[in-house]
Amino acid sequence: LHHLSTFIIIVVIAFSCKTSVKESYKNWNVYGGTKDAMHYSSLTEVDTTNVSQLQVAWVYHTGDADTESHSQIQCNPVIIDGIMYAFTPAMKLFALDAATGKKIWIFDPKNFITRDSSDQAKEATNLNNGRGVTYWTDGKDDKRIFYSAGYYLICVNANTGKVITTFGENGRIDLHDGLGRDVKDRFITSNTPGVIYKDLLIMGSRVAEDATAAPGHIRAYNVITGKQQWIFHTIPQPGEFGYDSYEDKNAWQHLGSANNWAGMSLDEQRGIVFVPTGSVAFDFYGGKRLGDDLFANCVVALDAASGKRIWHFQTVHHDMWDRDLPTAPILVTITKDEKKIDVAVQTTKSGFIFLFD
Repeated sequence: LHHLSTFIIIVVIAFSCKTSVKESYKNWNVYGGTKDAMHYSSLTEVDTTNVSQLQVAWVYHTGDADTESHSQIQCNPVIIDGIMYAFTPAMKLFALDAATGKKIWIFDPKNFITRDSSDQAKEATNLNNGRGVTYWTDGKDDKRIFYSAGYYLICVNANTGKVITTFGENGRIDLHDGLGRDVKDRFITSNTPGVIYKDLLIMGSRVAEDATAAPGHIRAYNVITGKQQWIFHTIPQPGEFGYDSYEDKNAWQHLGSANNWAGMSLDEQRGIVFVPTGSVAFDFYGGKRLGDDLFANCVVALDAASGKRIWHFQTVHHDMWDRDLPTAPILVTITKDEKKIDVAVQTTKSGFIFLFD
């Protein structure tokens, strides 16, 4: 009886621990709030009874708006240990004291990505709008911010605002590299931040939507070295699942897009990253990509450690209306037939909402 009681206590503790690691939704240290893409805060200090009483606490002026070029800030800041990280219309990364708005440091990517005088480097200064940054720490002193400016993925020390030169090539990765094709002359950037799984940074991309489009393959990089750890081909290559969904067996060599521009969600406990994708280029003409066009217009569940496909669902076969998936699926638990089920909820441009186990 004593051994049985001990066993019951251990089981209860185990299940209690599992419950306690669930997200509390009291922080905003990930793009969109949390890796499950809930965009939700459980904080209760501000509600419908007092929201009208809010007053401006501080203002930070970036000072680099370009109204002639219609510049904008799309960035959803993250806050880590009281420090806010975001960037300006000119993609200058900055750190502020979140309580006072006082600037701690600012990093200007133009001073970094134009060190050489090549045409490619000059093109990189034609900076993109970005939606946020990715933060990683070893839990000690190594704290890193990852974000994309132009076609570079850049790694910055969160404490100092200095580039971490041991990452990639002197602190940066050219997103043209590692796609398995020569796309140096193609447009590529990453306007939505990737997600962190253990020591991996998993990234999507923004590419063109016409004949010049680079492939939108999903890639994972080591957060310390910048080495590409795995790649998932959103336009399948010979021998891969989905290759037969194209009538043109050389499609993988010349077609592009099928990219993840809307962000991803991550089930950290299961080690699954959920990737919504866009259509294959051209957006509104399918004559050069006959077939179902996997893995365009899909929710793809990948093993976050290896990039291997676990399952996928294509919401539109052979899309000709640019009905790419516009947001990362939200990971929630629902009750159906008196059972709790963990699901991924995917909204679409076509008005359907899909729930996947």
